[in-house]
Amino acid sequence: MTSNRERIKQLLTLFCGSSRVLVVINADPDAIASAMAVKRILWRRVEKVTITYFNRISRPDNLAMIEHTESGLVPLEEIDKKQFDRFIIIDSQPDHNECFERFTFDVIIDHHPKTADDAPYSDVRPDYGACATILTEYLRSLKIKPSAKLAAALMLGIKTDTADFTRQASSRDIRAFQHLYKFADMNIVTKVERALLTESDLDFLGNAIKKRQVTHNRAFYHAGNISKPDKLVVVADFFLSIAKVNWSVISGVYEKKLIIILRNDGLRKGAGNTARDAFGKFGSAGGHKTMARAELSIPLIRKEIKKVNQKALSEWIVDRISRTAGKKIE
Repeated sequence: MTSNRERIKQLLTLFCGSSRVLVVINADPDAIASAMAVKRILWRRVEKVTITYFNRISRPDNLAMIEHTESGLVPLEEIDKKQFDRFIIIDSQPDHNECFERFTFDVIIDHHPKTADDAPYSDVRPDYGACATILTEYLRSLKIKPSAKLAAALMLGIKTDTADFTRQASSRDIRAFQHLYKFADMNIVTKVERALLTESDLDFLGNAIKKRQVTHNRAFYHAGNISKPDKLVVVADFFLSIAKVNWSVISGVYEKKLIIILRNDGLRKGAGNTARDAFGKFGSAGGHKTMARAELSIPLIRKEIKKVNQKALSEWIVDRISRTAGKKIE
């Protein structure tokens, strides 16, 4: 088994003092924190490191994290690819989103199940609850003391992706969290965790509650056209708190794509496998045992169901989920 020290040594051979590094993420707390850690590791080892993201960031907790940790993210549309000669993907893999296809990555660091070919440096650990845990181990191997803001960000990444250690957590995640606690600005952690919902989110959630469909312990809600995919995540997480519900499947159409968020209680067939089996041929789909996401092509769906009005899409999602894994995902 390769040690973290050996991995770090291999990683650093890819860079020199003139390297210009672009870290590409699908921004969420774990990805943001992990990218910040990579930037710290490469500090004074390369010419520059820029963190870029392509998704729309709208959740109030994510916005608060960016503000209070000063992570310095740059939207992808503002990036000139020609200004960089090294490319890193964090908390994702190249086949997870079409935006990643613009780059040939030198480094892949992720904790999702492996789905892509290796890069010159790949560290994919699906048994870890958060990518931030991997990067915390890197920092410890290099004997780097994280700043109060970086430690707070990494703590938030671990807490978010493990749902406060109730989902997909390992002893490594707990040890990393304990280490970070000694350095973190807890005021930042508190401010971010309290910034959970806007009034708009509450209105969206209220409508989802009224129009929910619960079948065989699965809660479904199709929102139709949406302005922020993050609202689907809020509903998906909330619906798992309904008594006897062990799956939530929440969907909506955003920028001509069908977005589906899956959650389960961790005692069932894996959400990531279910997403891939049910929806993989229609776009990108996958995730962890308890949480998954699909982003699907409407034209591909139209070839199968002819109609793609909101009622038809809602019924199609319920049918695909019901037929997955021998008609049973409980």
